[in-house]
Order: sequence, then structure tokens, then C-alpha cells
Amino acid sequence: MIQSIRQAYNQAFSPEQYRAFLDQIHRDYPDQLDFRVAETPVFVPLALKDRILEACESIIDTITRHDFKELSEAAIPPGQRVPNENDHTSFLAIDFAICQDENGELVPQLIELQGFPSLFGFQSYLSENYRQHFPIPDGFSHLFNVDSDETYRQHLRRLIVGLEQPEQVILLEIFPEKQKTRVDFAITNEMLGIEAVCLTKIQKEGRKLFYEKDGQRYHIKRIYNRLIFDELESLPDLKTDFTLTDDVDVEWIGHPNWFFRISKHTLPLLKSPYVPESHYLNTLGTYPEDLENYVLKPLFSFAGSGVKLSVTREDLDAIPDKENFLLQRKVKYEPVIQSPDGLVKCEIRMLYLWHEQDPRPILLTNLARLSRGEMIGVRFNKDFDWVGGTICFFEQ
Repeated sequence: MIQSIRQAYNQAFSPEQYRAFLDQIHRDYPDQLDFRVAETPVFVPLALKDRILEACESIIDTITRHDFKELSEAAIPPGQRVPNENDHTSFLAIDFAICQDENGELVPQLIELQGFPSLFGFQSYLSENYRQHFPIPDGFSHLFNVDSDETYRQHLRRLIVGLEQPEQVILLEIFPEKQKTRVDFAITNEMLGIEAVCLTKIQKEGRKLFYEKDGQRYHIKRIYNRLIFDELESLPDLKTDFTLTDDVDVEWIGHPNWFFRISKHTLPLLKSPYVPESHYLNTLGTYPEDLENYVLKPLFSFAGSGVKLSVTREDLDAIPDKENFLLQRKVKYEPVIQSPDGLVKCEIRMLYLWHEQDPRPILLTNLARLSRGEMIGVRFNKDFDWVGGTICFFEQ
């Protein structure tokens, strides 16, 4: 996106450098990396950065409305409401496709947003690894609102661990050792000293929760939640002592209800030039004439599952539970990253923390994904190079 920097990076790039870059990750975290990391970071020019920040602020204006909880009540599916919800989400991830407007200028278009954590640990490590192995110019940073990665880690520690001992704080997942994001769990453990604990390993006594480590039993006081209901739904025979909907004496860092409240369900509430037109399917009296320009998304799905790119009136008519679907105007990704053999599409995720007493979330870092496939995501980009997870360095 910045021609001179891209040209210099690509000329300096070699497969040997990339192998050394990956080898470093595998040495530091053996058998932990289970997704593709791209050959390049993304260099974001100032003009696009300003538009992304403007788009984020307009979205946060809606999320911080006094009536947002009321507006998002229907987002929580029956039987999945977790007790003891706090006033706002602890995490916010806002995903943008990089597109082109009618004037040929690069613009962000909102794809999705989540009141849920992302790879906060891995992204800090990844930025440093790119800098070690590739030429990253001065005057560019992956961080916002902090002066260093150490200050960034202090924010994470303050939010997730708080005033408790790290041994009494857990990262909650289901079979964490099998998750594709487990490298992030390992880095989070290094950064914060908290264990990734499987839901099946938690013991419940009354309203208290416990886990065991190295033969010692610990009382859980805070849960850094990385577990989503979608995965539990796929394991109907799973036996656990504790279920997420139990009323227990624990503080959720990333309360599960916010995963639903800030989600695709939020999209029709947003009005911005950076947000594609979106409708709850059950609110449409008539369908748009140009249905070929719309995509159908189930409200309650994860990682792109159930998305239908080609929609007909018959498809829509056949849906019995229209209240659980979203019709959204398609976004046309503009291939903007020059690889050695063609242009690549880009999606940028802006990552926020929200401390309990703060009026608004704070932007700290980012994540990016490169794609040559029909959609962004691992299964749509098999056998391609210059695709996968990466990070943006923004012009300062």
C-alpha cells in the first residue's frame, strides 16, 4: 500500500529469510504454531490509518450508547445467558476489509466485530519477530496509545490478572492443547503467568471453582475467557463439573454474554460510510432487487461457518428462523498487497481492551490476514503463499 516500502521489502525478501523467521517461532514455541503466518507484514499509510480510526470511533459511539444493552438483548441465544454480566465488554475486535472507493482511494469496510479477545499475546511476539528478520522501516508501529510492548503488556496484566495472583487466574478453553491458537496461550502464559485450563478440568464446589497444577489445587478467582459456545454445541456428550451458565463466584474477563452482544447482531445498528448496509432478515418487508450484491450470514456462527455468498429469493424464503440471519451488502476486497507474483487481499483487525472504569475502550494493537481465496480464512487459502496471519505497521 506504500509503493516504495513494499518494493524495498520485496526486493530484500528471500525464502531463506522466511524459513528462518518461521524456524524462530518453532524454536521458541515447539509444536504450538498451527496456522499459516504470512511472508510479510502490512504497511499502512497515514491516510488509510486515519480512515480506519475514524471508522472505529463511529462504531464505538454505538457500543457506548446508554441503551446498547437494551438493543442487544436479543443477541444472547436462549439457554446461553451467563450470570453476573458486567457493564461493558473487556475486549473489542473490529475487522475491516481494505477496499477502494469511486475515487480510487483505499477505504476500510466493516466485515465483523466481536466483544471477544483475539491473539493479544501472539501479535506482540510476531511484531518483534518480523523486525528481527525483515527490514521494517522507522516511523511505523504496530501499537497505539502505548509507548512500548512493555506498556502494552502492563495493560494486559492490569485487565486480565488484576490484583489477583496469576495462579488464581486461568485462560479458559476447551482442550486448549488442540486449539489452532494455542501458540497464543503459550505466549500469554509467559507474559502473564496464567495457565490455559480445559473446561473439563475445572472442579466446582458450591459457587467456587478450582483447578489443579503440579499436584496443587488452586481457587479460581478470575477467568480470561477464550471459550465460545459454538465449540461446546459441537460436543453434546461432553461431561463437565462446571458449565458456563452456572452462577459461580468468579470474575469474567471477557464475560461470555458480550461475545453475543457485540457481534454480527450489532451490524444493523451501525450507520457509517465504513459499514456496509445490513438487515436482520426478519425485518425486511421486501428483499433487495440486487440480491447478487448481498451475502447471507447466520447471526450465531463462528469463523465464517454458514455464510452464503450467492443468495436467491428461494433461499431466503426457505429459512424458517429468519430472526437468526443477517443480510449484508457484499464488500469487494481490493487486492492491495504486492507479492512477488500478484496482488493479495487484506483484512485488518483493530484490537482494543476496555478497563472496567473507563468510558471507552482503548486501542492497543492489531492483527491482519492476507488472502488470495474467495474468503478470508485458512480453509479458503490452502496451497497459496503470501497469505495467512500477520500484523500491520502503521505510518506514524
